[in-house]
Amino acid sequence: MKIIKKILLWLFAFFVLINLVIVLSGNGYIYTTLVYRLADIDDYKIFENRTVAAGTFVPIPDANSYNKNRLHKDFETYLIKSETIAFLVLKNDSVYHEEYWDGYGKDVISNSFSVAKSIVSILVGIAIDEGKIKSVDQKVSEFIPEYSKGLNAQLTIRHLLTMGAAFNWDEEYDGLFSKTTKAYYGRNLKRMLLKLKVTEIPGVKFNYQSCNQQVLAYVIEKATGKTLSDYASEKLWKPLGAKDSALWSLDKKGGMEKAYCCFNANARDFSRIGLLYLHNGVFNNHRIVSEEYVKQSITPCNLIDEFGCRVTYYGYSWWLTTVDAMAVFYARGILGQFIIVIPDKNMVIVRLGKIRMDKDGLSPADYISRYAVENF
Repeated sequence: MKIIKKILLWLFAFFVLINLVIVLSGNGYIYTTLVYRLADIDDYKIFENRTVAAGTFVPIPDANSYNKNRLHKDFETYLIKSETIAFLVLKNDSVYHEEYWDGYGKDVISNSFSVAKSIVSILVGIAIDEGKIKSVDQKVSEFIPEYSKGLNAQLTIRHLLTMGAAFNWDEEYDGLFSKTTKAYYGRNLKRMLLKLKVTEIPGVKFNYQSCNQQVLAYVIEKATGKTLSDYASEKLWKPLGAKDSALWSLDKKGGMEKAYCCFNANARDFSRIGLLYLHNGVFNNHRIVSEEYVKQSITPCNLIDEFGCRVTYYGYSWWLTTVDAMAVFYARGILGQFIIVIPDKNMVIVRLGKIRMDKDGLSPADYISRYAVENF
């Protein structure tokens, strides 16, 4: 009996020690990770959030043929199997098709994940237009003095926008101890980004790392003197005539936006971002971001990928592809969140959901775009 008591006492002591190490090492996020396990489109409910306030509502009209074109059975099956919650098609600035599943609807918000990266990119362009940032070639160290040494000193805004920074960051989503997991569930993003080190000459290799947008968010804060959400509200969300305020999830109460993800809005309001870029930076006859910046955003960055090939599929935090020889660009989230723009068809597509799933050898963006082109 005494032996059992000693074993239990040692186990208890070991348990206490492990927990002390976790807390004192700044890894308390592990508890939250273990509770929630996987990222979810409704995670804004478990995080602190800052409101991205809407202003005067500018309605997007329904087309005369609104929802008269039923989805093909195989495409509808694809949407359902991939746990789609919203599918929206705009053509000629009007809503042609709109459908929701699983209890979600027109006014229900959800997380867009890395679509937020494209939103941050737009805010960078607006800050450049305002003269708050000199250009995409301005050094990051001019805003973040901690980046004044080593290879960090060579880092520019362009390197961050194009995923050419090469930080000591592991872009792993399943690892309990990965920096991406810590950024998502942790409580001190600013401390994490100030510790980042550039490990290779920036602007050469394409290396997709979420921390790039977090650094950009800090640059925007420093350049504008506003939080990312307040700047987004004033310069983007209100000018876009969004119907509803959005939420940008924070690392802690009063803290920093998770800029690489976690912008929460509904499908119709997300479509306004597509319309803005479809019309080269103009929405409702009002210029929000310069045409030059929009065009640069959807121009291939031409960095070198891991296979030694030129990156023709990524610009300033926008993904690029072609469908039936037509140029297509889109914002993309990890669970299949898409804002797709097809200029040749004057079309914007929004798909929100819980699973990103290929179909018939095509990526989701290519498959969804091809269906829309052929059927709307």
